[in-house]
Amino acid sequence: DDGMADEDDGVQLDYSTAARSITSDSDAEPATARSTAVEQIESSTWGSTTSKGQFVLKDLDDEVHSILASAQSKANAEKAAAPSNGLLGSSLNTITGLFRNVVGGKTLTQDDLNKAMKGMEEHLLKKNVAREAAVRLCEGVEKELLGVKTGNFESINTRIQSAMEASLTKMLTPTSSLDLLREIDAITRPSAVSLRSARPYVMSIVGVNGVGKSTNLSKICFFLLQNKYRVLIAAGDTFRSGAVEQLAVHVRNLKELTAREGGKVELYQKGYGKDAAQVARDAVAHAAAEGFDVVLIDTAGRRHNDQRLMSSLEKFANFAKPDKILMVGEALVGTDSVAQARNFNAAFGAARGLDGFIISKCDTVGTMVGTLVSLVHATNVPVLFVGVGQHYSDLRNFSVKWAVEKLLSSS
Repeated sequence: DDGMADEDDGVQLDYSTAARSITSDSDAEPATARSTAVEQIESSTWGSTTSKGQFVLKDLDDEVHSILASAQSKANAEKAAAPSNGLLGSSLNTITGLFRNVVGGKTLTQDDLNKAMKGMEEHLLKKNVAREAAVRLCEGVEKELLGVKTGNFESINTRIQSAMEASLTKMLTPTSSLDLLREIDAITRPSAVSLRSARPYVMSIVGVNGVGKSTNLSKICFFLLQNKYRVLIAAGDTFRSGAVEQLAVHVRNLKELTAREGGKVELYQKGYGKDAAQVARDAVAHAAAEGFDVVLIDTAGRRHNDQRLMSSLEKFANFAKPDKILMVGEALVGTDSVAQARNFNAAFGAARGLDGFIISKCDTVGTMVGTLVSLVHATNVPVLFVGVGQHYSDLRNFSVKWAVEKLLSSS
């Protein structure tokens, strides 16, 4: 057995969602319906092509208003339909109210800012930002505002927003899909002056049970296919019943796009009960031998406080030697996500940690952005992608502007 999945492998899934493709962060639709829906997606709705021919993802802020308004309307149609008033509607009223007495040409002093920053800190705490992260953010905003000459409320709005963006950017150090493409090309197509030989770029996806690792791996694969990469998906979850078959369905769906997009995707699997680290290493070797550009390695879900399961990640990292390890986290999890991220970040050994987060379900939980900020602050690991829906194309760059708007909103 060469480890390559046959075309018909996994048509019949051995778990309860038979003949279904789990291509969403929530419930899935039938595989045939999902495949058709993906075929109908115009690339311009979720990304754009650069002058060099690279397909890059949209930033979340490009469409955040419609995405979050749609989610909000389901919970509160009347509130979602309320008219806007001012720069960001009511979103900055809570914060600008703290500066009520210092508008109109006054230069902001430390005394002016002390009370306002305390109020902003309390506001951020209500947004699920950890106190340490809230203090750091407020200190950054304070530095930006100290000595500034105030105008009217609108100018204060603008100042606060830009100050928060500057402070949050320093904390979050966001990366983009274009950064990822450059990393891949540096490994797979090294420059002539480089002493390195070309090899496949290896990326692994980790996380706790049920957060959508296979789903988000498939979304990343779909993005890579737009850039004509040859992708090998490795079934590294050799424990959960149905995990291999689930990936096989994703690969079959993605293959339907391959002819049109010009990419290539295959599944490498060794079934169940095998050493996951060895499967990963074999997959990387196979990819190098067969000319694949990228290896995407799925992994078994594991509880972050289960030392036995977590300890196997160090062996996995040593065997697979991934260039990038991404952890999938849910916007829904809340404060527990910080503990999860810390434990995963420490699980790969002293010389290795997480390289980025994929945050799923951001289309439904705008109010949980505070937890996301706390997560990055606690680990110094950036958010690379956010999931915004149920299709393979529902992947976006993380946007600091989006995070600022949600943190400063009064809702």
